[in-house]
Amino acid sequence: MTSTSVHELFAEQVGRTPDAVAVVAGDRRLTYRELDERANRLAHRLIALGVRPQQPVAVLTERTAELVVALLGVLKAGAWYLPLHAAYPRERMEWILDQAGGPPLLADTATQRRGLPEGGTVLLVDADAELAGMPSTDPALPTDPEDIAYVMYTSGSTGDPKGVAIPQGAVARLIRDEAWSGDRHLRVLMVAPYAFQVSSYELWVPLTRGGQVVVGPSADLDVATLRRLVDTHRITAVHLTAGLFRVVADEAPDCLAGVREVMTGGDVIAPRAVQRVLDACPGLVVRAMYGSTESTLFTTHSPMAAPFSPGPTVPVGRPMDGIRVYVLDESLTEVAEGEVGELYVAGPRLARGYVGRPDLTAERFVADPFAGGGERMYRTGDLVRRTTDGLIDFVGRADDQVKVRGFRVELAEVESALAGFPGLSDVAVVARQLGTGERSLTGYVVARDGQVDLGALRAYAIASLPDFMVPDAFVALSALPLTPNGKLDRRALPEPDPEAAVAYRAPRTAQEEILSEIFAEVLGLDRVGVDDDFFQLGGQSLLAMRLISRIEAGLGAKLPLRALFEAPTVAGLAERLSVGAEPAPAGLR
Repeated sequence: MTSTSVHELFAEQVGRTPDAVAVVAGDRRLTYRELDERANRLAHRLIALGVRPQQPVAVLTERTAELVVALLGVLKAGAWYLPLHAAYPRERMEWILDQAGGPPLLADTATQRRGLPEGGTVLLVDADAELAGMPSTDPALPTDPEDIAYVMYTSGSTGDPKGVAIPQGAVARLIRDEAWSGDRHLRVLMVAPYAFQVSSYELWVPLTRGGQVVVGPSADLDVATLRRLVDTHRITAVHLTAGLFRVVADEAPDCLAGVREVMTGGDVIAPRAVQRVLDACPGLVVRAMYGSTESTLFTTHSPMAAPFSPGPTVPVGRPMDGIRVYVLDESLTEVAEGEVGELYVAGPRLARGYVGRPDLTAERFVADPFAGGGERMYRTGDLVRRTTDGLIDFVGRADDQVKVRGFRVELAEVESALAGFPGLSDVAVVARQLGTGERSLTGYVVARDGQVDLGALRAYAIASLPDFMVPDAFVALSALPLTPNGKLDRRALPEPDPEAAVAYRAPRTAQEEILSEIFAEVLGLDRVGVDDDFFQLGGQSLLAMRLISRIEAGLGAKLPLRALFEAPTVAGLAERLSVGAEPAPAGLR
């Protein structure tokens, strides 16, 4: 493969296997030829709308086959795609669109019904009339490896998200990495939000190597759905966040039987979770992955296979093809083996920088003193050490950035959003480690007049932030504790008291008793009343998946994950179950 752009690599694959199935989404199938022709028509339609090379095109659709058409069509038009996440509040989407200069927006009928952010021209990718009469031939526009392929926005420490610009050549090098060789990545399950970095692997690796993209449903993935997708579509590879991987390992590791490789990362990987999965699926490879958006997704990797003996940590491994990693001290001197230093990443997969933020780009992308020739290295902010085996072992962060459900979260951005709530004088947000291994955000607030409506504050946060950035608990204080030198004393912040949320009301039926016990077990509490809200007690999406799985096992009834969001109490779920729920498959009881 000599091409240096995503769509050129895809075109080469179309020439090799035009009639092979490229995309599977529910009952929908697209061959390589059909996907190519539909994306070509979309590219010509965008060009007719006035889109020119290296201009942005925003994308906001459900996770469907048309999403794949949309992203590929944008690249074929010579433009770069700007993916928006459905979990973003509209205000956040409109801020991102405004930063991009009000680009055209590719949407679908489902997102249009829910309401679209204000911006440029809207084109519905699932409306055949939009593409009628457009040529099915490739526009064949020239592409440079330094051309932008996409810009993804991540949480920013200044209070606003920051856009990371990834060049075509960097994605092409990711695609060509030897880690994807062989037959393990032929049918890849796409379950990551396409506005986040893992989608680059899920889409472009199989589509440029003759494989299939199996598009998962738009709803959050649960264990039962994962099992069904793996069995139905004979999935060979899937990426699960470290938190979701832990849930699968605890609840149903056998659901991965038949999969050839499971990649996991985005947070600390539990060694016992790896052991449980490999014990249940001894033919599987579990590959620990580490990376960032700024280094085009993955930087290091560490494959693990049975028999596996868990150690105290799971190292994130060795560099991928063409990647250089340095473990440096504050003077940019390499530290000795076993000593902790900050990880710097160099090589041809680095982002161009942050869109419209030359100051931040200069701060994080610095000159590489070990290579010279004007090459750069990216300062990750991650603290690591080299093991005696030459592997990289993650230790922690050098700043206030954390990972929640696999997503990057800057605590300063959450604090900035909460500070906009009327009547507050001080705000602090901390990340706490739950007993399950996941992280939970807690917001501490001080009101000017001593009174704050925490329910209204939660509603404000939900409207202002993506769901993964909304604190799971809020605590009102008379003042934030300070150290002698006047800085926030995070250690002195009190633990939230979830059991004080509402007056306790005991279960009234045998079903409520079982549900109450399951709630308490999952949340790590002594008891849960029938009126206690799962999310106010500290629950979040990964714990919600675990809860639904336990309900299926304990009561033999399958509830959709959305049922918990709509009725997040014992009483509410008991009522849903009394109305009728789908029986759980026999293997889940």
